[in-house]
This record gives sequence, C-alpha cells and structure tokens, in this order.
Amino acid sequence: MDEAVPVRFTQDAEWWRSAVIYQVYVRSFADGDDDGIGDLRGVRERLPYLAELGVDALWFNPWYPSPFADGGYDIVDYRSIHPWFGSLEDAEALIAEARELSIRTIIDVVPNHISDQHPWFQEALAAGPGAPARERFWFHPGKGEDGATIPTRWVSSFQGSTWTRTTTAEGTPGEWYLHLFTPEQPDLNWNHPDVRREHEEILRFWFDRGVAGVRIDSAALLVKDPELLEVGESADGSHPIQDRDELHDIYRSWRSVADGYPEPRVLVGEIWLDDVDRFAAYLRPDELHTAFNFDFMTRPYLAASLRESIDRTLRAHAPVSAPSTWVLSNHDVTRPVTRYGREKSGFAFLDKRFGTPTDLALGTRRARAMSLVVAALPGCLYIYQGDELGLPEVEDLPLERIEDPMHYRSGGVDPGRDGCRVPLPWSGGLPPYGFSELAEPWLPQPDDWGSRTVAAQASDPHSMLALYRRTLAARRSSDALRHGDFAWLTGFSADVLAFRRGDDMVCILNMGETPVPLPAGDVVIASGPLSDDLLPRDTAVWLQTASAPVDAENQG
Repeated sequence: MDEAVPVRFTQDAEWWRSAVIYQVYVRSFADGDDDGIGDLRGVRERLPYLAELGVDALWFNPWYPSPFADGGYDIVDYRSIHPWFGSLEDAEALIAEARELSIRTIIDVVPNHISDQHPWFQEALAAGPGAPARERFWFHPGKGEDGATIPTRWVSSFQGSTWTRTTTAEGTPGEWYLHLFTPEQPDLNWNHPDVRREHEEILRFWFDRGVAGVRIDSAALLVKDPELLEVGESADGSHPIQDRDELHDIYRSWRSVADGYPEPRVLVGEIWLDDVDRFAAYLRPDELHTAFNFDFMTRPYLAASLRESIDRTLRAHAPVSAPSTWVLSNHDVTRPVTRYGREKSGFAFLDKRFGTPTDLALGTRRARAMSLVVAALPGCLYIYQGDELGLPEVEDLPLERIEDPMHYRSGGVDPGRDGCRVPLPWSGGLPPYGFSELAEPWLPQPDDWGSRTVAAQASDPHSMLALYRRTLAARRSSDALRHGDFAWLTGFSADVLAFRRGDDMVCILNMGETPVPLPAGDVVIASGPLSDDLLPRDTAVWLQTASAPVDAENQG
C-alpha cells in the first residue's frame, strides 16, 4: 500500500451522518487477475486512489456467488464470495486494508429474494406442494379450474408477471411461485422464522468480519399481504407488496443486532416511497440509520424542482433526526453527464429508450455544477464509481453483449442498465485502458475514453477528477459543510439555487440564461471559470462569506 496516503480514521460512532461513500460495482472497477472481470484484488490495488479521492467508506454491490441472472442480485450463498471476485479471505483482507486507510466497508444485502439456485429453493421445488420447505417462499395454486391463471395481477419491478408456474415430478403444471423481479429471483416469505433468523445470522457473519454497515436492497418490499389481495383492495388502504407496517419490526430487530457491536454498524435502506411520512418512519431512532434519497436523483435539471426536492427531503428527515443522503446516480441509473445533457433531464425507468439525443458538453458542465451542490448539502454523499471521471452512459453496446434483464423483459425497448456498468478506464489510449492488462473486459469500453482515464485526468487541473478531489478535500476541511445548519439565500432569481451552510459557507448554482453577480467573499471552489465576479450559466461556486442574507423562514 502507498504509505504516503494519510490515515484519518476516527472512532466517531456517527461518522455516517456526513460521510462520503463511494459505490463500487466490483465487476467493473478493476481487474486484478486479467480475466476481463473486476475483482477484489483489483479493488485492493486501487485503494490508494480511493483514499486520495477522499472517501470515508466503500459500498459494494453484491459480491456473493450468483448465476448473475440480475447482476448478482440473485444470491446463492451469503457467506462466500463469487469466484469471479476472489475468496472470503480476499474480502477480509480488503476490509482490513481499507480500514488502515481510514475507509470503512458497507456491503449489500438482498433480503427480498434469493437465487432460484439457492439450496432453500431447490429443496422447496423437490419437496412439492404442502411441504414445509415451500413455506419459506410464496408458493400458491393458480386460479381457475385447472390453476392456469396467476394468483395475483401484481406487476413486476422489471415489467411482466410476478408469478412463474412450476412443473411437478410427473411433468405436469404445478403451483406458482412469487418473484417481484425475475423468475430466477424467488421472493422469500418474511413471516417464516427461518427467513428472519437466517438474515440476522448473515448480518452477524459480516459484522464480525469488520463490515461497518449494510445497504438493504428493496428494503420496502419484503413483507407481502398473506391474503394476496390486489392493489387497492385492502380495507385499510395498505399496499399488498410495498411498505407494509410489519417491516418496522424486522428493522428494529436488525437495529438491535447492529447496535450490539462496540462500534455500531450502520443500516442503509433502499426505499422508494413518495409519502415522506411513511419514508421517515423507517428512520426512527430504533430502525434504519439512513435511506437513499431517490427523489433528488430523479429530478430534472430545473431550479424549482431541485429546490422543492431539497426542502421535501430535509423536512422528511427532521422529525426523526436522521441525516439526508444525496446521490446523482448509481448502478441502475443513467449517468449524470448523459442525463443532464438531454431535453428531459430527469430519470424514470420506463422512459429509457435507445437513440435519445444528448449534448455531452452541456451534460458535463451541468454534472460538474451539480457535484458541488450535492457535496454542499447537509447529510452524507454517495458517489457512483466513474462519476468522478465524468463518464457518460455507454449507449451503443452491441445487443448481444447486453446482460441486463430489464432490456429483455421490455421486449428490447429499454436499453437496460449495462450502459452505466461499463468497466472503468484507468490509463492508456485504447481499451482496456488499464482495467485489465490484456483481457477484453466483460462489457466493451468506448474507443474515445482515452482522455477520461484516471491517469489522463490526474495530471489535468481542470478535469472532472481534479474537481472531485478538490471538492471532497474542501468539504472535509469545512466544519460548516459537515455540521452547519442549512438556509436558503435571498435576493436571487428563480433560476438560481443558493444556500448557506453554517455561518459563512455559501453554495450558488446558476441555472438561468444570464450570468449572476456573486456576493462578496472568497471563492473556495468553482465548477467552471468565473468572470468579473459573475457566475456563468450552468456553473456552481462555493464562497466563504458572511454577507449573503438568508431566508429566515426557510432554514433547515
């Protein structure tokens, strides 16, 4: 390891309230054994890069054994590592080596479902109808005289049916089983004690190995209505498969496990809910520590919409004293430099189409500006690997190389999510750009990424990487940005986002046509060139100033 990298680790039990967390999609981060697939050895070799970037923690997408029917979110064994990525010993070494560099580790858990190759599900299939092994899942007879009609009309998160019919040992049609995602991902029955016990033991397994926390996939989907009512049929208005009240007892139990360690472990929920009060309920002091803020990430590049999302987010978190989280993208979402260069700059899964026009220069300028905004907001910040390099979405992948089930289940209409999962470019002028030594990466990289490599950007003071490094360093050194109160500034037009953190740190983003005069103060960092104390369009700046007036009625 690079001994020049400073160790800045602290024992602060609430480090997660203002942390910078970097998302590692292992398969596409760095290939340490030259087979074209990223692995834990590759991550270990690049830990100095992550320390220099200035992150506090790494969040790893699932690294477990899996058939990869859905990018590794179909898990066979939670206590091991997929052979592509290495071994359990590699994971333990990575956790320890990262910690030496003051970087904590967060891993994914996927409690809603498992792989259809998991021993539990294979046992259930072999056991047949009525067997205890099937009670861990949602097996159910079909409707109609011959049972050929699906038990419910619940819609899959990946489009299409949520039920698949089994075949009996005699070769005849059998029961149906529930899967909110692909048929290879059967949903678990969280009313079963085996399911609850197993997941608590999984938490302890990884916490005992030094993992600092878990990110909980599809955290609001675990519990289903045992009556299998359709959406809208419940007398109390509850949803049959989402945000059911029984979930809170599960997460209180998980919190008890997490708090049982000398350095408490952190629970982070992936929760997509429009109701802010229902969302906040998961963040009560005895449940989850934080949850992803998807509302901000999906908003269009419009000042009024972003301001509304910021207000909404801060209001939702305030009653439960939980920190907000801010993120511009992840492994499921079109990358910011592409998204912000489009006429429709928000994000919705059902809107994704091939051939959508994009102005990458505009998108890059806006993504640079937005990186300053999210880093200045109160709470913790997530960065998806490659966003610090300004990587665009790769939208011309050969169709035969696409793996994402969202593409296939849409009938080929949705380009899928592989475009944001293309392996990172580290050095050189041609693929594989140092991702592998010689092997072709599992997804092809564009031929024009030579200027986007880590090596090329590290020597360019105007690059996206240089901007991210300066931003995170300034954020870390500013008490106002880490702990200061939030307040909107007055005196700016509706096309400007302007707010203060603490007593003297100001962030201003000009989203309008006309340059904006800046208040007096010292420029800490800017996303682009400034001219004559004017802030150009699609540019953000941090100022240290005590002269900018705040809106006393809108403070957080």
